[in-house]
Amino acid sequence: MLDTEKLISKGIEAPGHDKLEAKMILNHKEAFKFIRENEAIFKELDLSKIEEVHKILIKDLNVNFGLRQKAVGVTGSIYRLLDNIHQIKEAIDNLCKVINKMDSPYAKSMIVLLGLSYIQPFEDGNKRNSRLMANAILLAHDHSPLSYRSVDENEYREAVLVFYELNSIIPFKKIFIEQYVFATNNYSVK
Repeated sequence: MLDTEKLISKGIEAPGHDKLEAKMILNHKEAFKFIRENEAIFKELDLSKIEEVHKILIKDLNVNFGLRQKAVGVTGSIYRLLDNIHQIKEAIDNLCKVINKMDSPYAKSMIVLLGLSYIQPFEDGNKRNSRLMANAILLAHDHSPLSYRSVDENEYREAVLVFYELNSIIPFKKIFIEQYVFATNNYSVK
């Protein structure tokens, strides 16, 4: 954790750590900065905004930009992802339409987080992108972003798998609410 903070705040890489991991962390920082500098545009979502954040996340990581054109899988799951770029685009467009009609920023945030994770529109970086888009919505509506740093990794993964395989949001909603309480007690928006 301290190595990550040093990298983010001072740009100092920890000895013995993977260069790729450092690049991913710095890209994440830049994507978050982009969101903060352009908060207002995230009150409404569309594919171009989702792709713009993803483009920043994957910079110099040897990941193809744009919607994926090949099948990918979810390790440890029976869930099978869409494998056709036209279906993926349609799914993203439908997700954005549903989210844009919603009133609650919290509901929008949770649905984009789960929806993008479910669709997995990109070759890589989908979970990072979905968490950033969820925070973009919260920030656009003057709410604290969520970090998920206090969540057990296995609990988070299990809640996502329950959504993928059973289409139940209940375990993830519990995590989301807990993280929102944590964020409001620990972070300031402005």
